[in-house]
Amino acid sequence: MSSKNLHSRYPELVIVTGMSGAGKSSALKALEDLSFEAIDNVPLQFLKLIFTSNLNSSDNKIFEQPIAIGVDIRTRGFSVDNFLQQFDAISLKSKGNAKILFIDCDDNTLHRRYEETRRRHPMAIDRPISDGILKERSLVMPLRSKADLVVNTSEMSLGELKSRLKAKFTDNPEQTLTVLIESFSYRRGLPRNADLILDVRFLKNPHYIGDLREMTGQDEKVGAFIYKDPAFNIFFDNLTKTVKPLMPLYEAEGKSYLTIAFGCTGGRHRSVFVAEQFIKWFNKFGIQAQLNHRDINQRRSQ
Repeated sequence: MSSKNLHSRYPELVIVTGMSGAGKSSALKALEDLSFEAIDNVPLQFLKLIFTSNLNSSDNKIFEQPIAIGVDIRTRGFSVDNFLQQFDAISLKSKGNAKILFIDCDDNTLHRRYEETRRRHPMAIDRPISDGILKERSLVMPLRSKADLVVNTSEMSLGELKSRLKAKFTDNPEQTLTVLIESFSYRRGLPRNADLILDVRFLKNPHYIGDLREMTGQDEKVGAFIYKDPAFNIFFDNLTKTVKPLMPLYEAEGKSYLTIAFGCTGGRHRSVFVAEQFIKWFNKFGIQAQLNHRDINQRRSQ
C-alpha cells in the first residue's frame, strides 16, 4: 500500500479477529506479505496504546507502513464490550482509517480442522469441540456484525485469501474491483463466498458422450461439444450483456471483490467450459480476473 493513500497523520490499522481455527494467523501473514506490520496476541489493554504511540511518533517510516493486529478470545483481557469500546475510540481518532477484518468458517470445517490438528478448542478444554465452537460463535457475533470485511475460509485457499485481502486493503489505482470466476459441482455444495451463482445444468452434458466423459471443460473436444449447443450461445450472450453494465455499479458501491460461480452436476465439464469462456470475455476489457475450478479433479458418476 502506498503511503500517499494513508491519511497524512494517522496510520492504517486493521484489526484481524474471528473464529478460532478459521485462519486469523494466515490472514495476518497475508497482510504482512502486503507490507503490513503484523502483530498478534497483543493484550487488549495495549491496543489503544499501540495506536497512540504510532500516532505520536516522529518516525515517519511508521506512518508509511500500515499495521495489522490480531485479536481473538485468547487475547489477554479480551471481552467483546471492552474491544468494541477501544476500537470505537481508535476509529474516531483515526477518522475512520481503522478497520475490522473478521475471519469466519463454517462449523463443520472448524470441527474437522481441530480434529485434524488434534488441538483443543480454547473454549472447550474439557468438553467436545462442538461446544466450544458454539460458545465462541455466540460470543463473537457482535464483532462479525461490526466488521468492515467478513471472509469465510471454508473453501478458500491461502492464495485466494491473500487476493481477497489485497483487493480490500491495498491500493490499485487502475482497478478497484477484483473478480474471481469459479466453477463447481452442485453435489458438493455452493461456493460460500460467491456473489453471483449461475446454474448451467441446462446445457447438454458431455458426460454421456463416451470419449468425452474422462475429459474436462478445458479440453477442446468438450468445448466444441458444448459450444454447438444452441442454448450456450443464447445464455452466454445474455450473461455478458447483463454483467457488463453491472461492473461499474459494483465499483461505485465500493465493492472490492466479486465472485461469480458457475455450477453443473459434476463440476468438470459444463461449468468449467463456461468459466473458461467467461474469463476470456473479461480479459478483453482488461479487468483483473482470477479463475478457480473447485471440483475439476473430483470424479464420480453423474
